Amino acid sequence: MNAKGDASRDSWLVRNRMTLVSLAAVVVYAVFVQWIWGWPALFRQWAEIGVIPVLSALALLVGTYFIRCYRIYDYFPNETRGRFLQLLRVTQVHNLLNIMLPFRAGETSFPLLMRSEFAVPLARSTSALLLMRVLDLHALFAAAGVGLVLEYDNQRLGWLLWALFLVSPLLLSVLKGSVLAFVERRLPERLGKLLEEIEAGLPANTMAFVRAWLMTVLNWSTKVAVLAWVLFTMGVVPLGACFGGALGGELSSVLPVHAPAGVGTYPAGITAGAASFGASAKGAAFDLLASASVNAHLLIIVSAVAGTLLSIVLSPRR
Repeated sequence: MNAKGDASRDSWLVRNRMTLVSLAAVVVYAVFVQWIWGWPALFRQWAEIGVIPVLSALALLVGTYFIRCYRIYDYFPNETRGRFLQLLRVTQVHNLLNIMLPFRAGETSFPLLMRSEFAVPLARSTSALLLMRVLDLHALFAAAGVGLVLEYDNQRLGWLLWALFLVSPLLLSVLKGSVLAFVERRLPERLGKLLEEIEAGLPANTMAFVRAWLMTVLNWSTKVAVLAWVLFTMGVVPLGACFGGALGGELSSVLPVHAPAGVGTYPAGITAGAASFGASAKGAAFDLLASASVNAHLLIIVSAVAGTLLSIVLSPRR
């Protein structure tokens, strides 16, 4: 009888492991926010901004998580077909771990979760992750480039250069076959299987690459625009500096200098980015920028928690 009970309990734990991991991550986050900032203080700060702007920004930021999930859903169609909501929960846990753990240590969770939940080999998912991070960095710079163009005197030339930069990743798709063939000729034969898995983690054709690229551009354009709008709403000027601040904050989160939950590094990234794009770095204007940077960071933290809770509610029961 005990053996049956143990087996049943083990089976329940296996079936619900992602829900338990998700809930544990949310609880840790809630405690962390209370410890560092305090939820009452956070809500008071947001009340000063306004309920409608805060809720609108949160809704748009949570919406970017669905875009990010669809990118992976389309990237691994055979493994994830019909399991979008389950994949959403995986991507949200990965996102929370990425934010919470320092030095991008949370990235290692993505290949492990994809193998556990969708039987995707580690080399294949790692290869996909590396390409997506390259596209992420490109899209971040492209989104922030809008702010530069808006402040540029020669608008026609500015938009032309921006458009050329925007489509530059398509060269990666064109060169993929040649690069892989070059590597294959120089790799030891015993590593051939590994190279096959790495190649399987890359888009199969140009259209698959274009779809992944478009989803990346849409995701980061939305996120950077929302953050820029939030900073502008809180009084940061000029508008170009708001885009620079959004870029600085997000760059601090995707580079290895990322602190746990981005405490200190994310607001510092916003401040540095905004200052480099024309925001005042002294006096009352700088104090306002520093306060706005912290509030924007808190918005990112809460949107990640809200997105994970939503993924738990929406995910299918087993």
